Amino acid sequence: MASQTLRSRNNGRDAEPTVTLEQRLSDEARFFKSWLDNPLVTGAVSPSGRALARMMARYVDLSVPGPIVELGPGTGPITEALLQHGVAPERLILIEFDPDFCKLLKRRFPAVRVVQGDAYHLRQTLDHPTLANILKVPAACVVSSLPLLNKPEEQRLSLLEEAFSCMGPQGSFIQFTYGLMSPVPRNRVTGRFTATPSPSVWFNLPPARVWVYRRFAGSSQRPAKIHDLLGRLRSGKAKVQRDFKREFEAAREWLNFAGRFKVGRLKPVSPHTAQQPAYAKQEIKRLGGTRHADVCFDRGRRP
Repeated sequence: MASQTLRSRNNGRDAEPTVTLEQRLSDEARFFKSWLDNPLVTGAVSPSGRALARMMARYVDLSVPGPIVELGPGTGPITEALLQHGVAPERLILIEFDPDFCKLLKRRFPAVRVVQGDAYHLRQTLDHPTLANILKVPAACVVSSLPLLNKPEEQRLSLLEEAFSCMGPQGSFIQFTYGLMSPVPRNRVTGRFTATPSPSVWFNLPPARVWVYRRFAGSSQRPAKIHDLLGRLRSGKAKVQRDFKREFEAAREWLNFAGRFKVGRLKPVSPHTAQQPAYAKQEIKRLGGTRHADVCFDRGRRP
């Protein structure tokens, strides 16, 4: 099947060839094999569908200057959608972990820069000496197909922060997910980034949704030390809650023990001492033994 050519919407130049039906079927098989080999890295059993790829490309603002970084392009369905959207090939930087996918992307999109590396360590990958400072100016946006839900929350948040450190003030982070909620929990980005969902893409298999993250107004000027301080305050709050719970449990145990005798008959003593068997026997003896005690110890009834 002869491949059709794309026309870049912004300047009318010939772009990269579309992917034929045979290539798509081959991509499905290659993607499924990659998922079988390492499901935590690939994260899906098939490439993103056309509808999802177009939805992601729709959120790329072509007016924002700078390169466009795509993370985890796989076999290139979203790369193709970005080119159809009007992104010039020389603006694209693809970061892919799988070496076989890298070879495929270089053959399929020869005018696009392909980097083999770990997208979860984005800054370290882009700053590698062999790349000769590939990101010379701040990026316009980062488009991610990484399986974030396979990673801990801290790693997802770290990726988001690294991505924004590579972008200018108008930058955006575009991520799709098969989950119902934001892949980076909203409570972790409140006050720093905004998170906006797209309509559900029902024609994708499985159905998916695109989330767009942007800097919160004024958050780019907030020092990192403030975030560290907030983290320490949250940790301190959790410790206070644990200590209070322990004190409450100790007080309850003391009340349970003290309730076995009439109020005012026992000497004031700490809850820790009250839990000792020797103390209990001493108190019973002081009260005149079990025959004269108001309540029998550990029986809960009168002698």
